[in-house]
Amino acid sequence: MANLKIGLAGNPNVGKTTLFNNLTGLNQHVGNWPGKTVAQAKGHYKYNGNEVEVIDLPGNYALSAHSIEEIVSRDFIVDEDSDVIVNIIDAANIERNLYLTVQMMELGANLVVALNMNKYAQDKGYTIDANKLSELLGVPVVEIEANRDIGKEELLKTIEHAAANPVNTTERLVYNNELKEHIAELQAVIEEDKNLLDVPSSWIAIKLLENDEIIEEKIDGSSKRNNIVRETERVKNHLKGIFGEGSEEVIANARYAFIDGLLKESLTKPASPIESLSEKIDRIVTNRILGFP
Repeated sequence: MANLKIGLAGNPNVGKTTLFNNLTGLNQHVGNWPGKTVAQAKGHYKYNGNEVEVIDLPGNYALSAHSIEEIVSRDFIVDEDSDVIVNIIDAANIERNLYLTVQMMELGANLVVALNMNKYAQDKGYTIDANKLSELLGVPVVEIEANRDIGKEELLKTIEHAAANPVNTTERLVYNNELKEHIAELQAVIEEDKNLLDVPSSWIAIKLLENDEIIEEKIDGSSKRNNIVRETERVKNHLKGIFGEGSEEVIANARYAFIDGLLKESLTKPASPIESLSEKIDRIVTNRILGFP
């Protein structure tokens, strides 16, 4: 039996499975998630006397209920009693990748961010202040290269420390005051039913405002259903009146505003984008005069 359980989460093609293989070696097997057709890779490693079970979650851009992969990853964070979620981020595409990070923070996941593919970020002229990003997110940020052992020891040490010192990541999110105020009002109604509080009430409120069908079904079984539905519709209508767009768009914009604030303080970009070698080759090949026939 593992002493610790961790999940690896991230967008597709960020090096998540490469890190899984690096951590677990041959100590792994692949099956399906219970009752699902989605593949599940499990493995384990030993560190500092701990047996650590590692689950490679499906690659996702979000934690909505729009695909079975998103549902599987979300259910793991909610139900599997994991100790740590390691969020692998492609440093060269950090803004896009942080959207998933923010959604896991909404869910209260105990996160360690593994900043991967740093060389590609450097090739684009990016300078990422990992310490500043960690300070702003309120979670550890470790620079790694998943296809080598760069940062591996620091990551293992950080995972162990995070498991022993969990952080409530929902408290670190900063959305606009109007949205924050109305999420809190909806939370208060949700919290009248203690049976709903196996996840953060703020997350349930956000999901209701995003028209999440799974959460709506959960609310249908609540003794406070009518109050919650009524308050949800009131908040949706109010946000529409204030922002001129639906509550889903309001929440997405708030997430991107939070990410923008993070990166203004932790990411430096060149004044003009630096062209990569592959982009240079593409430009030459497709040039009408210099290109090949």
